[in-house]
Amino acid sequence: MGKIILKKIKVYAYHGCLIEEGQIGSDYQVDLSVEANLKPSAKSDNLYDTVDYVHLNNIVKEEMAIRAKLLETVALRILNRILSELKMVTLVTIQVSKINPPIGGDVEMVSIEMSKSRVM
Repeated sequence: MGKIILKKIKVYAYHGCLIEEGQIGSDYQVDLSVEANLKPSAKSDNLYDTVDYVHLNNIVKEEMAIRAKLLETVALRILNRILSELKMVTLVTIQVSKINPPIGGDVEMVSIEMSKSRVM
């Protein structure tokens, strides 16, 4: 087994419960970790034997572009899509962070983290 980790994917999106959040948007950061058997690709040196991190990044960007009220909703969509499209992945963990959230205080970011594993 092994992990492929994408750190600090930067996205501008329109998530949130406030009407203004859907109109103005905000900066987000996504951290993603997937577990898979990386031994075949380590031996073959072939992209088709591993989890393509370009594909992972595209899933994150596409799902973050679809508005949701809650970060949990976006995170679950990303988890489900990765497990659906990338059969080698056995476990995926995601952290979605809203930068400078409008919560009436000096808070750098608010984050949620979720994991989902493939049902065997």
